[in-house]
Amino acid sequence: MSSSSLPKEGNRGQMKMEGIEGDATVGGAGRYILNPTRINSEDIIFCVDVDAESLVEMKTAGVTRLDSIKQAMLLFVNSKLSINPDHRFAFATLSKTASWLRKEFSSDVESAIAAVRALSATTVSTGQADLTNLFRLAAHEAKKSRAQNRILRVILIYCRSSIRPHHQWPVNQKLFTLDVMYLHDKPGPDNCPQAVYDALVDALEHVSEYEGYIHESGHGLPRTLFRFMSMLLSHPQQRCPQDDCDIPKPLMKKSAESANGEDNNVHVSTSR
Repeated sequence: MSSSSLPKEGNRGQMKMEGIEGDATVGGAGRYILNPTRINSEDIIFCVDVDAESLVEMKTAGVTRLDSIKQAMLLFVNSKLSINPDHRFAFATLSKTASWLRKEFSSDVESAIAAVRALSATTVSTGQADLTNLFRLAAHEAKKSRAQNRILRVILIYCRSSIRPHHQWPVNQKLFTLDVMYLHDKPGPDNCPQAVYDALVDALEHVSEYEGYIHESGHGLPRTLFRFMSMLLSHPQQRCPQDDCDIPKPLMKKSAESANGEDNNVHVSTSR
């Protein structure tokens, strides 16, 4: 199972190049312009799965999925605000349904830290998750964001390896963008992460206004989560389709390209 195989519908969220009539340039190439597009500040809702499976220990001793999720969220918030201090964040949790953890959107890092610290998980499985209320909350907030010339995004972090989420949502209501980070166990007799992944892809494509990204990991490595969360820093209005996204480059591949003279401007250091 690989996030690179995620099916996509169209080229949602792409800016288009437009040709202009005129004299041909050298080589016969035409002149092109990139139409100006307003890039809105984001209101981002983190929704964290707090089912018992979020307490599964990762390969780093003593660190659970929820511990790593908290670190990744704070990394994301600090990095996103470094890019644009006008982005704002709110926080929700997912058990049987979604509910607010902190409803007020804020650009204050200390407020985000307090909300993340308040996250806790149940030790008992809550069964199937219904995403309908999450989409309802997001749609309500998205309308308020639009009135302020902002856009809304939901980042869902899901941890159940055998329980597919479900939702009931009109197919023509695409008011926000949905990103998904899926942490799961490896496939086995008692779980079906591929089926869960497929259900998450279906939900993403069903509701996303712009290009939504989905990443999955069954390796149990915190650094994989951090890498994928860093990729979600990309603004929905500036994204290419996920199938065309080839970052970050594998270090070994980049080193080989440099050795072959294919990329003389990039130098990869192995020092720490």
